[in-house]
Amino acid sequence: MPAPVLLIAVGNESRGDDALAPLLLRKLDARLDSVVRGGCCELLEEFQLQVENTMDIQGRELVLFIDAGMDTPAPFSFYRAAASATPTLFSHALAPEALLNLYQQIYHEASPPAFVLCIRGEQFELGAPLSAQAAGRMVAAQQFALELLNHTDAQVWEVMAEQMAKASERCDA
Repeated sequence: MPAPVLLIAVGNESRGDDALAPLLLRKLDARLDSVVRGGCCELLEEFQLQVENTMDIQGRELVLFIDAGMDTPAPFSFYRAAASATPTLFSHALAPEALLNLYQQIYHEASPPAFVLCIRGEQFELGAPLSAQAAGRMVAAQQFALELLNHTDAQVWEVMAEQMAKASERCDA
């Protein structure tokens, strides 16, 4: 039986700020006690999302994709991912939305509620180190992710995503 909550960190540590998600996942792993991690959450690192990841999300109650993005609002964005057959330009083989769409096609059922935590990165060149700006944003994302994991309920996460969207709209106005 899989843990109800799956965190999937997507990124490549040899490409500068693309390392944000795997590094954050390891920080979360160190902060989560074994009871929470073992009974509630499973943590998974991937270089890119592939069709095989549909098997990883099967049987979950909640999925959190963690990634880095160049055009992401700083310090990070958090939103509900919806299945989409529309190709998405993404730095990985599949965007979370495309993976959810494949899940529905393969299993003939709705995908589990899924959310994206995307941390703003600055440099993604091969061999580049993690930027100082991204490292600071990872700290903020870690605090936010720990708050999410204190409330592993899709409705609570939905409210948090809506609040973040409203705050972003106020900043854009």
